[in-house]
Amino acid sequence: MCTNDPNRREFLHASAAGLAAAALAGAAEPVRKNEGGIPLRPLGKTGEMVTMIALGGYHSTTAAKEEESIALIQRAVDEGITFLDNAWDYHDGGAEERMGKALAQGGRREKVFLMTKCCGRTAKDAQSNLEDSLKRLRTDHIDLWQFHEICYDNDPDWIFDRGGAFETAMKAREQGKVRFIGFTGHKDPLIHLKMLGKPYDWATVQMPLNVMDSQYRSFQHQVLPVLLQRGIGAIGMKSLGGAGKIVSEAKVPIESALRYVFSLPISSLVSGIDSMKVLEQNLKIVREFQPITAEERTRIEGSVIKLAGDGRFELFKSSKKYDGPVHRKQHGFDTETA
Repeated sequence: MCTNDPNRREFLHASAAGLAAAALAGAAEPVRKNEGGIPLRPLGKTGEMVTMIALGGYHSTTAAKEEESIALIQRAVDEGITFLDNAWDYHDGGAEERMGKALAQGGRREKVFLMTKCCGRTAKDAQSNLEDSLKRLRTDHIDLWQFHEICYDNDPDWIFDRGGAFETAMKAREQGKVRFIGFTGHKDPLIHLKMLGKPYDWATVQMPLNVMDSQYRSFQHQVLPVLLQRGIGAIGMKSLGGAGKIVSEAKVPIESALRYVFSLPISSLVSGIDSMKVLEQNLKIVREFQPITAEERTRIEGSVIKLAGDGRFELFKSSKKYDGPVHRKQHGFDTETA
């Protein structure tokens, strides 16, 4: 069998090593906690230590009143969650605006590792995104800039083509406006592997990880082993399946769902914290975190195996429901996501 294609080789390696990722559950157990009692983990080989839970920029800015979002973000930072997520398109820029205002008060910008995402696929659009994000977030640099929603087969080539967004990322890094560069996506492990096959040593990769993922288009089995091998920081998302359906409909206890993902060898998990109540709940889970045992893993996976195989709790992988309208419009698709 010929495996000269680097993407094919990477895929074969990842598939063969998939179970190794599961076997490493708990291997990334944090060596220390910050002053807020939040465990810290290395962000790949960047040399940075980040909190094992990241504050999701979309959900933390959904409140009708701006002051409520600002209070939630500031409370999270003050409690010790210092890895912050955002994206250029969240709430048409409102998410970055609110987060920028929250961090500008009390010297909080200096206390956090700030991530936002670039939606542009061309160098021109990426540059515009970057300038908007810096202004909205009220900062002179982004700690981690990730290409957002690598969800379509042509996204990797588009970004790396001449005049593509990758050119802007390299320039921004040279100028000190961006420190580290990664990418995100929620659609298909094979698209992630294609992006990983591009000629760049990524700092991070963000992807869906949850109790259902191992049974359907699995990022845990196909992508995570590649990241571990290459020292790339793995960032989890959609730990509850989007809209919390893994908890509300599949009836997986929230603590079990989160501990399962935290026990994978990841750097951090972006959590959709949209209220003080959810913040307090998640703070308690991470402060008291203990990796799941092999027996617990078997029990948790066994409890969902009959539900997970068709992807009904991970519709972001197989439907357009979770695809952002900005990216659908880029590709000439309709922007209705229902």
